[in-house]
Amino acid sequence: MAVTDEAIEKIKEMIVSGALRPGDRLPKESELAAELGLSRNSLREAVRALSLIRILDVRQGDGTYVTSLDPQLLLEALSFVVDFHRDDTVLEFLAVRRILEPAATAMAASRISEEQLDQLGAQLDALGEHPSVEELVACDLEFHRGIVQSSGNSVLCSLLDGLSGPTTRARVWRGLTQEDAVSRTLHEHRAILSALRDRDAEAAGAWATVHVASVEQWLRSTL
Repeated sequence: MAVTDEAIEKIKEMIVSGALRPGDRLPKESELAAELGLSRNSLREAVRALSLIRILDVRQGDGTYVTSLDPQLLLEALSFVVDFHRDDTVLEFLAVRRILEPAATAMAASRISEEQLDQLGAQLDALGEHPSVEELVACDLEFHRGIVQSSGNSVLCSLLDGLSGPTTRARVWRGLTQEDAVSRTLHEHRAILSALRDRDAEAAGAWATVHVASVEQWLRSTL
């Protein structure tokens, strides 16, 4: 094991064991290096690596802290990673979204508030019947994010947020090349919202599946 990897593992063990908790400040570099039996250079590299994936927060002039370790914070790195996809792997990300998003939408059916439903409806009303592709994609992101957040599962929400990068690109491409994409998306959004208003988890999940699958099927035919 490389010395930097060893240093990362040792800091990870401290966090997992509870020796370091969310919000805790790490001991001084010299003290921690001695405690873990590491060189200061390898410890410094490990801290840098762990700060990039939001495990640690390096504050200049103050010290290094363990972050909140909230799923949304930790999974931010996912969106960075998926941005490096190849065109043919967009389908794989869409397939994952097709599995997760209907489940989240179904979960939201019993939990989403009337106020949140009204906000979603207002978003669609404000979009109008003939939005630009860019407006549609922006609304699409906010629409689904609002629903998934209502599922009550922060991990699921963060995972789907992270997957939105490549799928957003696919939606833009679809909107520019497929004539009925805009009207179809608006119809599917309305159907999802109607099912949520009815508290019909099965129908809400089914419409979410249709919505993601339509993008996936179109993209599969173009690659």
